[in-house]
Parts: sequence; C-alpha cells; structure tokens
Amino acid sequence: MQETIELSIVLPCLNEAETLEVCINKAKRSIEELGIDGEVLVADNGSSDNSTEIAMSNGARVVDVPTKGYGSALLAGFKDARGKFIIMADADDSYSLDEISEFISELRKGADLVMGNRFAGTIHSGAMPWLHKYIGNPILSFVGRLFFKSKIRDFHCGLRGLNRERILELDLNTPGMEFASEIVVKALLSNYKIVEVPTDLKPDGRSRAPHLRTWRDGWRHLRFLLFYSPRWLFFYPGLLTATVGLIGIIFLSKHEQVVLSVKLDLQTLVFASFALILGLQSVWFAILSKASSISKGFMPIDRKWEKLLKVLGNESLYLIYVGLILAGLLNLAEQVFQWADNSFGEMKAGEEIRQAMIAATIMTIGVQSLMSHMLLSIITMGPNKSKSKI
Repeated sequence: MQETIELSIVLPCLNEAETLEVCINKAKRSIEELGIDGEVLVADNGSSDNSTEIAMSNGARVVDVPTKGYGSALLAGFKDARGKFIIMADADDSYSLDEISEFISELRKGADLVMGNRFAGTIHSGAMPWLHKYIGNPILSFVGRLFFKSKIRDFHCGLRGLNRERILELDLNTPGMEFASEIVVKALLSNYKIVEVPTDLKPDGRSRAPHLRTWRDGWRHLRFLLFYSPRWLFFYPGLLTATVGLIGIIFLSKHEQVVLSVKLDLQTLVFASFALILGLQSVWFAILSKASSISKGFMPIDRKWEKLLKVLGNESLYLIYVGLILAGLLNLAEQVFQWADNSFGEMKAGEEIRQAMIAATIMTIGVQSLMSHMLLSIITMGPNKSKSKI
C-alpha cells in the first residue's frame, strides 16, 4: 500500500523530451509554493526518445503504460497516483501548471471535477488553430451542453482537477482522445459536482506536430457524445420520422391526395410506411441501447428512465402488439379472399393494393414492437449493475 498524499500532477507522455522538463519543474514549483504534500507522475506511453530519463532526473515518478492512447496513459496515471486529488495536463507546456491554486481550492471545497475554461481565460496567439477555436471546440461544447444539460463552456480543456476516488468510480475505459469527453459525460450523468475555472492556453513548446488529429479526434469526441445520448441520435429523429410516416399513411389511407398540384398516391404511401417502420425501429433501438448501457453499469439510472420502465412494464401493451398483428393479418386475409374471388388474377392498382400495404405495415410494427419489448424485458431482468441515480 502506497502512502496517500494530497496531490498528484499527472502528465501523459509520448516523446515529449522537448517540453517535459519545463512542465515537471512548473508542477513541482506549484506544489512547493502551495505547501502541498504532492508528487509529479509521468504516464509514459512508450516514448522512444529520452522522456523517461528526463522525468526521473527531474524528480518525477514514472509509470510505464504499454497500451497506446491518450486515455490509456491518463487512466493508468490516475490508478497509480498516490494523491487524493489529481491535476491532469498535457506535457507540451501549453497549460499553466504554475497556476493551479484555483483548481486545488475548488477540490478542497468538495468539487469532484474542476474543468479549466480556456475561453474564460486567455488563449494566446498561435495557441489554438482557428478551426478548433471558432468551430470545433464551440460546437462540441454546445452539443455537450445540449445533450447532457450541462453548463460547461469548454468541454475539452486538457487542464483539469479531479477527486481521484470519485473519478475512478466512473469506470472510465476509452483509450483514445475521447477519454476527455468520457470523464465529463460520465461525471454529468452521475450528478457529480463540476466547477469551471478560467485558465490560459499558450502555444506548445514542441517543434513537431501535436498528437491531436483534428478530424479524426473531433469525430471520436462527437461519436462518444452521440452514443451516450441515444435520445438525440436515435429516439428524437426516430420519433419525428415515425410521426411523419404515420401522418402520411392516415392522409393516404382512403385514396390519393393532391397537394399544391402534386399528386400523392401509392408511391408516397410506400415511403410513408417505410418511414413509420424505420422511425419506430430507431425509437426502440434508443430504448434498448440505453437499457443495455444501464444494465452493464456504463450509464447511471435516471428518473425519466424509471418512469419509462414503469410505462413499458404494463403487461397490457403486449395485448396492443398482438392486436396490431391480428388486425394486420385479418386485413391481409380479407385481401386474399378478394383476390381469390378474382380467380387470383391481377390486382387493381388501387384500393386493394392500398389496403394490403397498410395491413402489412400494421402487422410489421406489431411484430417489431412485440419482439423489441420482449428483448427489453430480458435486458432489464434482474438487478442492474448501475447503482447511481440522477
């Protein structure tokens, strides 16, 4: 067992020989000036230069992380850290490691996560590409606020303060750059206390290009936000699509319609039926994906989810599904009998085909809903691994 101290400053490192020494010295100076019992820990991710030698010669502790990735390095550093609190920062000398007093103050006051806000501080000339400053970061931060009802203005600042015990409870596991989003999203979903403090960003001191890849890593962040909020990726779009499809089917259920001199008939009915089926499938997928995530402990349980489960727990819904299936079958049977009366000849491209399409759609959504609901019951059967509630 290692002795617990108050603070660990964790620096992920992959060939950072040019800037690592200055980062370590700034971190050590902060620890000394604040009078904190602390350490500097370098999580080395397989450096091929002399980064590890530089770290050890400057008094930092080094943990070797063989699994590649920004998230892998940081997570290993978090687990090996001795501090009650953690400050994480890049090892490129872009963040002010000599100005961390506000982070420590908020952590001592009970914050679980303290986010740096570069937009509330100073972004020095050349520190952030215009694409990141005016498009990438603002859009991703807006998406994060919208999806997760957050007030965080800078979702992806690399300088953060963490309560080590609370952060490790989140079961973080993404290996890449999306790890930065995972910390924030899971903290928000677990109703952690999150505080933002202004911080400065300077141009990094390296002569080589950064590890960050704009489009690849931006997509990873966005994908992570979408996957952890299935209501925005599947539920709401699916609900809208299904509603449009249902309106179209009702509108065209009896005969063709003319709207603004445009004739809407069987072709439009086909697409309306498709929209209803596809939209409903998307809604069920959102429900099932959230159920799976909660049952495996990836996401916490929230009150809206509990209310939805109570509604879906009504056994009479199965009677509705079966009723839809039977209604569709009876309608199809009626079409078959009419076809038989016509000696199984060619069906008229009118009422018979229209009703057959509607019957098939009703039967499909009945079967679809029945099977999805049964799968939901299987997933939610027994205790969930997720213990936290919003």
